[in-house]
Amino acid sequence: MSDPPRPSSGRLLLDPPWDAWSPYEIRSRLSAVEVPWCVAAGWALDMFRGEVTRAHEDIEIAVPSRTFPVICQALSELDFVVVGAGQSWPLDSPAYDVMHQTWGRDRSTGLYRLDVLREPHVGATWIYRRDPRIRRPYSTVIRRSVEGIPFMTPEIVLLFKAKHMREKDQQDFVATLPLLGASARAWLVNALQRIHPRHPWLAELST
Repeated sequence: MSDPPRPSSGRLLLDPPWDAWSPYEIRSRLSAVEVPWCVAAGWALDMFRGEVTRAHEDIEIAVPSRTFPVICQALSELDFVVVGAGQSWPLDSPAYDVMHQTWGRDRSTGLYRLDVLREPHVGATWIYRRDPRIRRPYSTVIRRSVEGIPFMTPEIVLLFKAKHMREKDQQDFVATLPLLGASARAWLVNALQRIHPRHPWLAELST
């Protein structure tokens, strides 16, 4: 599935300053929010494994796209911008409907605190943004750590990471694979066969 066309005329992001919140800080700030949200990407895998296995330069949370205004209201100390391809746009830009990343910058310090991923969905059904055939109820997308912090289930995180196969993605896969249950492995194999049928992880998942 091809990526959507990228909008033009964004502001270049040159070495953007980050001081990311921890998952615990995000949980505290979103404690009164009733819409689904979860820690995503590398932090989610560390929460699944129960330990911090590598440094994290930033932090992502995933939310159903239509609930993003609720998150904005709960994090009113942040100014949000749409981000993609090394550029940024204001929220009222047409880029909002094309890009899925939304960075929050602390109004008092100018530092970025988190990246909110606006995920496509139909009601309570999560949709994989790179292939809408892949869907799951939100009740199976989000797990909780022993501290009660919601995080994205690991097989979905690995599906996202499978596209780019950066060094940290491979490290995350190797560290997570022994902990995946049979149903999680089967789901990931099925999803990879649909969109990355020659992916090298398939051989390791089947052993």
